[in-house]
Amino acid sequence: MTAVLAEGLKKHYGETKALDGLDLEVPQGEIFGLLGPNGAGKTTAVKVMTTLASPTAGRAVIDGIDVTKNPKAVRTRIGLTGQYAAVEERLTGRENLELVGRYFHHKKSELKSRATELLHMFDLMEAADRPANTYSGGMRRRLDIAMSLVARPAILFLDEPTTGLDPRSRLGMWEFIARLGDEGTTVLLTTQYLEEADVLAKKIAVIDHGLKIAEGSADQLKDQIGGDKVRVTIVKPENIQRAKQAIVPFATGAVDQDPESAQTLTAPIHAGGGVVPNIIRGLDDAGVDVLDVEVRRPTLDDVFLVLTGRAAEERGQEEL
Repeated sequence: MTAVLAEGLKKHYGETKALDGLDLEVPQGEIFGLLGPNGAGKTTAVKVMTTLASPTAGRAVIDGIDVTKNPKAVRTRIGLTGQYAAVEERLTGRENLELVGRYFHHKKSELKSRATELLHMFDLMEAADRPANTYSGGMRRRLDIAMSLVARPAILFLDEPTTGLDPRSRLGMWEFIARLGDEGTTVLLTTQYLEEADVLAKKIAVIDHGLKIAEGSADQLKDQIGGDKVRVTIVKPENIQRAKQAIVPFATGAVDQDPESAQTLTAPIHAGGGVVPNIIRGLDDAGVDVLDVEVRRPTLDDVFLVLTGRAAEERGQEEL
């Protein structure tokens, strides 16, 4: 069953075409990634699909309900976390959660039990009765997502949920989002980071100028642009041809020598499947001593260079 559907979705602000015919289909119970640079239209898409903005043309359907025809019913089925944590700084974590529950007319006993459940789920119990202005950035983001889950929404929209987080907090946030997916919540995640979409999303749509320009799993998208690349540096340059022959069986394309190093080879490979350990064993069997092995994963810029002929960062716009 389809949880989120967008057909020919357009949103124009004067001459600016934030969305210009976006098509999306998100299956129920999956984490779906919407990938693109600032200004691509990710946030505008989320605003339209969560009834915060009206489409100029096209339609969006959430859990079988048209967002334009029945926005009130849509709001009862969704949760939304924006790019910046929308918590009430003066209230405690528990009070923030209970406040949201009151908006949904939950009974007092249900408010308290649901708040406690979410505080445990998001590892915030020890800070439950502290004001939110004492929380770290990662804790605020966790509280923000917890608040969006108070009403047990069928579909959760996460708009750049790791914006501004340090690497450790980002990894922690990935764990919580993955857990939501494992529990059957449909999640539409917008992000600028291919790595983030790779880790979390079963399927990814790449958008630019308000249009979908590619769609598939992370591996399918990476294969379109040559996949992962392994870079091998050996100890003795005289063994470079022997090393090349050892790598060829595991490469998906040409094995090339680095023009700046007589000891380094690069080759495209498929991610996973023990390819790198197999390459190292193959080099060892060939009697080649290895100095360093590095795997380079494609970035959003790599995707955009291939799909659009330019880097993502060249847009230089604020997100729409």
